[in-house]
Amino acid sequence: MATLRLVWRDGPSANIEDADGPVLDAARAAGLCLPYGCRTGACGTCTGRVLAGSVTHDRPPRALKRRHRDDGYVLTCIATPEGDCTVEVGTEVKRDLLENPFK
Repeated sequence: MATLRLVWRDGPSANIEDADGPVLDAARAAGLCLPYGCRTGACGTCTGRVLAGSVTHDRPPRALKRRHRDDGYVLTCIATPEGDCTVEVGTEVKRDLLENPFK
């Protein structure tokens, strides 16, 4: 089983020992609140970013474009750590993916 480290941009972090299953499920089992919506990888509300280690999506992450996946973004509702892993979480992470058409 893996050690999952969750970090938020405003400073807090949490370690989840023996994390099993998707990041979102492990966080909820540990009493932590993360944003989520559909729980199927379609909406993108749960977007996080892998900072260390790796994850496997349990099904295709439809809410992420290939370039975002290549940059380490994951959907925590369907992303399972493959070992020790650090994931940046929180609503700010999804905002990174939004493009301003007026730039």
